[in-house]
Amino acid sequence: MIYNQSLSLLTDMYQLTMVYGYWKSGVANRHAVFHLNFRRWPFKGGYALAAGLQTAIEFLQNFSYSASDLEYLSTLGFEPKFLDFLSKFEFVCDVDAMPEGTAVFPYEPMIRVKGPIWQAQLLESPMLNLLNFQTLIATKAARICQAAHPDPVIEFGMRRAQGIDGAISATRAAFIGGCESTSDVIGGKLFKIPVRGTHAHSWVMAFDDEFSSFEAFAKIMPKGCVMLIDTYNSIEGAKRAIRVAKKLKDFELAGVRLDSGDLAALSIEVRKILDAEGFQGTKIMASNELDEYLIRDLKAQGAKITVWGVGTHLVTGQEQPALDGVYKLSAVQNAKGEWQHRLKLSEQTAKVTNPGILQVRREFDGKKYCRDVMVDELLGVGDTGVNYFDPSEVVQIKDAKDVLVPIFRGGKLVYEAPTLFEIQAYAKQELSRLPASVKRFVNPQTYWIGLEKRLYEKKLELIQKLKK
Repeated sequence: MIYNQSLSLLTDMYQLTMVYGYWKSGVANRHAVFHLNFRRWPFKGGYALAAGLQTAIEFLQNFSYSASDLEYLSTLGFEPKFLDFLSKFEFVCDVDAMPEGTAVFPYEPMIRVKGPIWQAQLLESPMLNLLNFQTLIATKAARICQAAHPDPVIEFGMRRAQGIDGAISATRAAFIGGCESTSDVIGGKLFKIPVRGTHAHSWVMAFDDEFSSFEAFAKIMPKGCVMLIDTYNSIEGAKRAIRVAKKLKDFELAGVRLDSGDLAALSIEVRKILDAEGFQGTKIMASNELDEYLIRDLKAQGAKITVWGVGTHLVTGQEQPALDGVYKLSAVQNAKGEWQHRLKLSEQTAKVTNPGILQVRREFDGKKYCRDVMVDELLGVGDTGVNYFDPSEVVQIKDAKDVLVPIFRGGKLVYEAPTLFEIQAYAKQELSRLPASVKRFVNPQTYWIGLEKRLYEKKLELIQKLKK
């Protein structure tokens, strides 16, 4: 019922009010440039992973105002001529964006929209909604998978997610961040992600005793069976699972799962029991309010866990439930069609924006990314080609790439979207190219992000002008 209708009203009222104002003022078709970026490192880490672009592409491809949308807008006081204007909506903007899975840092544009100001303005709230959350969750997943490496992580969070779309979007983003599979069946169907599941405590409690419940489940699921052993007593549960496995022919005890207690101590003891009984190949899976810090600590304590099921902390980004993404105007054309830089001034330095039509140039020393430089396409770079405002030490650059790539040109899709599995592989490659110090969970080194010299000087010029 949620998704079988137009999503053009997935916006905030002030977007429509401004678009109405542009239209009334006769400037709706002047071109402008907006950039979407965030200002704080998520989870106090050193990086983020861009995600949500494909969802945004599908939103833009299907953007239109239905009769019911226009009828509703008429109840909000918009005049009929404006509603007729909206009814003829045809997307004509240029959109550039970071491919999903790209490492991204504060103040860098993840997406750039250039076109008639009324259309570019309309995209503010939906683009933030679609990219903020998935970027946050992909980043959290990457951190959790880093802590669990080389063990697989299963995303277990659907029941704790914030609503239907919170669950579906989180499943997708978690896979981009490195999760091996999900328990979310609709996510598996929509995105072709492997689906995994065990059974709940209620299955065990529905039978007269634990052994009977395990035996019944084993007969139903003879291959790849994972038994939850902590309903009553984890050690005894492990022994009963082994008894069932020995009793039944053609049965594979793929794993046992712990969901409570001291996971380190219990997993060590359960591993001893399994190995002593000849079940060296049976894996130990753990769940129970896990995050990257707890997984890291359990591994340091010698836990024998080899599969991790992570739910609440992953799909909600519980430590930081929102990415502080913003969508800001940075350039606009005047009546003559000449581009003019725009900058938002603030008493808070962090909220001062960067002007121009921005591109991110990422430099590579052959092994790791060295630094990112934001360049204004209106100004270009200095004659030397490396005329950067850079207070850091000199590095040997072997390669560089422009991170933003064309997605739409004149409203037409020009981007060939990779599969979700290709996005996940790309994200792993991106993370491997970040210095290890940037990926620390606590006090990570700050990855260097700077402004090209001409852009830096233009920003200072605008600040001084506005202050006067």
